[in-house]
Amino acid sequence: MTDYTRPLLLGYARRDLYLSDRHVEDLKRELGAFAHVEGFAMGSVYVEDPDTAPAAFEALVTSVNRYQITAVVLPGLRHLALVGDPAEVRVRFERVTGARIMLHEVTP
Repeated sequence: MTDYTRPLLLGYARRDLYLSDRHVEDLKRELGAFAHVEGFAMGSVYVEDPDTAPAAFEALVTSVNRYQITAVVLPGLRHLALVGDPAEVRVRFERVTGARIMLHEVTP
């Protein structure tokens, strides 16, 4: 199966939860591997900077709606904490966009 026939998966993560840009790049690679195993093609990973939050989250929502994305992957629910209570943000996101949030705990 080529990536052209796989549904697109987007990612979201907080930059401040990683020690360096190298760790963020490692995260992106691991999320890409996860996407492949789960039958998706990995698209963009939106990385939230606390200084500009919730800009990346809002861009993610826009992309999910524009491209009719069905799933988004996060390394953990705590990555939603800059936007609000993680459990509430998850419920609201899934209700508003129709996309489900998948969790993939990434080991540093």
